[in-house]
Amino acid sequence: MSDLFAARAQMATSLAFHILFACIGIAMPVLMVIAEWRWLRTGDGVQLALAKRWSKGTAILFAVGAVSGTVLSFELGLLWPGFMEFAGAIIGMPFSLEGFAFFTEAIFLGIYLYGWNRISARAHLVAGVLVAVSGIASGIFVVIANAWMNAPVGFELVAGRAVNIDPIAAMMTPAALPEALHMTIAAFVATGFAVAGIHAWFLLKDRDNPFHRRALPVALWIAIPAGLLQPFSGHLSAAFVAKNQPAKLAAMEALFETTKGAPLRVGGWPDASTRTVPFSVEIPRGLSFLAFEDVDAEVKGLDAVPRADWPEVRVVHTAFDIMVGLGSYLALVAAWALVLRMRRRNVADHPWLLRALVVGSPMGFVAVEAGWTVTEVGRQPWVITGVVRTAQAVTPMPGLAIPFAAFTLLYAFLGVVVAVLLWRQIARTTPMGEFVATTEFSTVPGAMRPSGSMPPIRPSGSNAPVRPSRRSRPFEGLGE
Repeated sequence: MSDLFAARAQMATSLAFHILFACIGIAMPVLMVIAEWRWLRTGDGVQLALAKRWSKGTAILFAVGAVSGTVLSFELGLLWPGFMEFAGAIIGMPFSLEGFAFFTEAIFLGIYLYGWNRISARAHLVAGVLVAVSGIASGIFVVIANAWMNAPVGFELVAGRAVNIDPIAAMMTPAALPEALHMTIAAFVATGFAVAGIHAWFLLKDRDNPFHRRALPVALWIAIPAGLLQPFSGHLSAAFVAKNQPAKLAAMEALFETTKGAPLRVGGWPDASTRTVPFSVEIPRGLSFLAFEDVDAEVKGLDAVPRADWPEVRVVHTAFDIMVGLGSYLALVAAWALVLRMRRRNVADHPWLLRALVVGSPMGFVAVEAGWTVTEVGRQPWVITGVVRTAQAVTPMPGLAIPFAAFTLLYAFLGVVVAVLLWRQIARTTPMGEFVATTEFSTVPGAMRPSGSMPPIRPSGSNAPVRPSRRSRPFEGLGE
């Protein structure tokens, strides 16, 4: 294993691990805020239990994401000193703003977790909203830094060095909008369908469980619109790639020859030596139409760039097909669920949809991993497109295979720990069983309106009283 390959492999492993927690950090706070908001609107204690349970899961994932994100920040300097030397002053702005958003998220997440019995209901909800907004902003700023690597602007190149740097102009790179939009929606797709799939799995076992019957619609509140919007954001991103990164587009579609009226290739196993794609299915003129909205448009193939500048076609094309295929499945499931909701049907009463959600629960995260593979491998051999090659940016330190192996084992260990902790949180929802109403509940201090039909919850058969709400401790005795 060469040191360059070991450095790339270590960075890829770190990014692949961290991106899962980044997606959850963007979308999961929105779910817990929606659940708490619904509790404040209706007094439904199951919604409060959802908010509390989801907030604990968010805290676990936030902690591990903070660790993996810190590792990544060190790896940028230790593995890629050439990149930081050239680009540090340019991309420092989005990274510093990301740090500000991250600390804001951490502060208000602490308030949210420990403020249940200490602040008013409205103040607590506002803290949750700020966690969600900060999480989204944090992800956007990181993606902007990556977007600049794909379309570098905001500086002048003199004798191989960046001068006359304008960090604001760098953040306004034309790749910023399509990448940030696509990634943010992808985070909601992945998280929304993962949560929906988990609760759908429990509903297939216990169709009348009120916890999961309340949780599934909340998850679908973000999964449905995100799943339907993702193909459009993907088209916007692909259109940018077609105009600004023709080599990446050619690798995505395994297009070896520049072609007018280029076909859209689905599947296949590209062979760079023979410049063919065996086993692929071609849609005539499809690529020209999707890339340039003209069926006769010319699409540049890999023959338009030097052979040394080709990305790894087989990896990029396969990852692109996986991303599009899984995204299409989730979009169809989202449309199915939307039709049922528009017809005022309860999705929890449709076992085939529940099965489809269970099957699709991991697909969003797999699609995210595949999409980042397309983005990063498709840019090779450049770490900054057209400016700095990856081989020029890597550290000269030898023996990089050793830290790669060590960090891979660390991520495997952290992954097991997270899986165990999350399973304990998820499994706790199954024995909650039926819930009974109590007439001791009247209103919620600080709520937007009086409570609705469903008061606070307590397990069936429990003789423990539900303590009356007090303005100084608005959450005491509820939802646990």
